[in-house]
Amino acid sequence: MAGDDGFDEQIHAPTRLRICGLLRPVDAAEFSALRSTLGLSEANLSKTLRSLTEIGYVRVSKASSTSRGDQRRTTTVALTAEGRRAFDGHVAALRRIAGGV
Repeated sequence: MAGDDGFDEQIHAPTRLRICGLLRPVDAAEFSALRSTLGLSEANLSKTLRSLTEIGYVRVSKASSTSRGDQRRTTTVALTAEGRRAFDGHVAALRRIAGGV
């Protein structure tokens, strides 16, 4: 997945990069918050998260909402430890590229 220099083709796609960037500073985010922040449809975000989950960079979990009175569940999304390492390595590689190193 990640090359020797840290550049990661799996993260580099714009939507994936933005998702990882939003998730990096937090423990987890709600699916609905990601959807509205990124301006994506549910289907598009779901598909992108599924691909990040398949490569082990993201974890998606569903749980009953304590703030709702109905039976709907909330979906939370988090970077895995592997996803954090890959994102950090990718950002470092981009900095090296931008700096001409």
